[in-house]
Amino acid sequence: MPPPRTRGKALRQQLAELRGPSSPTLGSARAGRSPSPRSLDARALAALASNPGCDRRALLDGAGVDKAALAVALGAPSTFGQSQFAFMRGNAFEARVKADGGAELLRLVHTELDPGAEPPESALVPDLSAVGPEGRAARTALALREATEARGWALLDHPLLALDVAGSPAFLEPDAVVVHPDGGWTVVEIKSFPMLDGSADPAKVGAAARQSAVYVLALEAVAARLDPVPVVHHRVLLVCPRDFTNLPTASPVDIRKQRAVTRRQLARLTRIEEIAAALPEGTCFAPGLPREELTAAVESVPATYAPDCLAACELAFYCRDRSRAEGAVTSCGRSLRAELGGLTTVDEVLAAAHGTAGDPDDPTVAALRRAAQLRAEALAGREGAPCR
Repeated sequence: MPPPRTRGKALRQQLAELRGPSSPTLGSARAGRSPSPRSLDARALAALASNPGCDRRALLDGAGVDKAALAVALGAPSTFGQSQFAFMRGNAFEARVKADGGAELLRLVHTELDPGAEPPESALVPDLSAVGPEGRAARTALALREATEARGWALLDHPLLALDVAGSPAFLEPDAVVVHPDGGWTVVEIKSFPMLDGSADPAKVGAAARQSAVYVLALEAVAARLDPVPVVHHRVLLVCPRDFTNLPTASPVDIRKQRAVTRRQLARLTRIEEIAAALPEGTCFAPGLPREELTAAVESVPATYAPDCLAACELAFYCRDRSRAEGAVTSCGRSLRAELGGLTTVDEVLAAAHGTAGDPDDPTVAALRRAAQLRAEALAGREGAPCR
């Protein structure tokens, strides 16, 4: 077996081949070179962890394929993404929160999470610039160690953290990480959606919690390399605009449940090299390929579609069309798929309900036949009812 460094180099080369050679029409400066991989952010990782059975997304994200361009080339463009207005508004709010060396942000952390500590009248704000993602991740780890040893307040603005995902490194960039005087680390997530009367949209808060859980896992990987191991707090600070103003307010969010679920789901992901090894030779996902060839490449990787994908994956429309064409019950939702047991297609479900297939002793089949019988009786009674 080749050493890990050799295997890692071979895997990177294979993933580069999957992205395919660039061309001027795809925005590359020089034809023939593989395009730079798309970064795998925390939002994408949280979505990937929510659907660990989808080998297609795991491979495409691990290889850094531009799924948005791929969806356009397949004829199924997605509207997934953030609007330019929301992006600009979020950046403006974040800049306000971090103004004056992050004084307001540190005040919120002190008030909401660590009121017993000394007030953050001064704080260390280290320079995290470095060459390349590996360099930035190493610089972040060094800054965290130095800030922890200094035993004072420190604010790391957009640190870069590395997390191993299915055998491939993912580089993650939280909005901020605060180091407390006692050496503990806290993730800060800054969002532009408002907190009205002290509470925000539960769905948006849940999405922010899942995203923050990925950051906490990456921070724990950094902390594990230090001695003594610093405490990575399971409560993150969510900072949002207050009511209908642009003034920041904050609320602690306990992400222990999301962290446990995300860790378990990421551990279930099939390693990228195992998925890549099963591909036909010459498989490539370059958007510039003919549609027939590109479709064959995408279809060579199994996918697990669910309606939740529409809010989290650029290829959701393409996979939904394929799932519906195959009659897969997962297109109706994971909960329904779990209820139907071994019945995986709509045709199998209908056949079981109509009594032409399935074991009548199977509880699922019996329930379907009973439901079909009740439906038939209800429709018969409706047809025989007098008109009013």
